[in-house]
Amino acid sequence: MKIRRRIAQCTMALFASVLAVTVVGGCSNNDASFEVLDADPEAVVDHGYEIPAGAGQALDAGTPLEIFPPEFQAQVGQTLEIVNLDDRGHLVGPWFVGAGETLRQTFASPGTFIGECTVHPSGQIVVNIFA
Repeated sequence: MKIRRRIAQCTMALFASVLAVTVVGGCSNNDASFEVLDADPEAVVDHGYEIPAGAGQALDAGTPLEIFPPEFQAQVGQTLEIVNLDDRGHLVGPWFVGAGETLRQTFASPGTFIGECTVHPSGQIVVNIFA
């Protein structure tokens, strides 16, 4: 039983990684996209966000959440951290952050991405990375 659960978790993590790479590389509404790298564990977090426990239930109840700005801006070399304390995963532009997971990315190139955001009232986020 534990092995099946672990296989399911690994499969979901792999799917989320493939989805994130596909989204950043090919599903932007613009010609430009940006490159991100897994952040060094010692990297200073320049932009930190926390998805609170109960966010999914609040959304189900129709409560609008404004955890992220409608337009996120950062510089190449800066690091983003998203901590998801909720019991379900959330899509934030090009990133899927699973339940109880923390995403840390460092921006490696400039670009723009326009995509879905499940934790913003507009349902969309624009990500602009500048050189």
